[in-house]
Amino acid sequence: MAVKIRLARLGDKKSPFYRMVVADSRCARNGKFIENLGTYDPLKNPAELKLNKERVQYWLGVGATPTDTARELLVKDGILAQKPYVAPRPKKMPPAPKAKAENADASTENAEGEASAETSTEASA
Repeated sequence: MAVKIRLARLGDKKSPFYRMVVADSRCARNGKFIENLGTYDPLKNPAELKLNKERVQYWLGVGATPTDTARELLVKDGILAQKPYVAPRPKKMPPAPKAKAENADASTENAEGEASAETSTEASA
């Protein structure tokens, strides 16, 4: 079972309030969860985060993986260390279609050249 630490949304329209929960990754965002770890209120200034740090440490220790947003909140609270930034690798682009066509033309010219050279040697013999 893949267990995630994620946020479940509560609150009215345009006034979000979140619970940080441990849930099976296959369950719905606001569906069944295993344990409630705390709350996050982004509307307060500054945003208010209340967590049961012991339980968060326990779940991280047994292999629960936080979502990106939950990870950011855990880093802000000092529970997790921030991941160093790793630049994405550039994508390898396939060769242009013209290059393929030129290679095909060159290979057919080579084959024709070899065939004509064979016929000329046979004719001279």
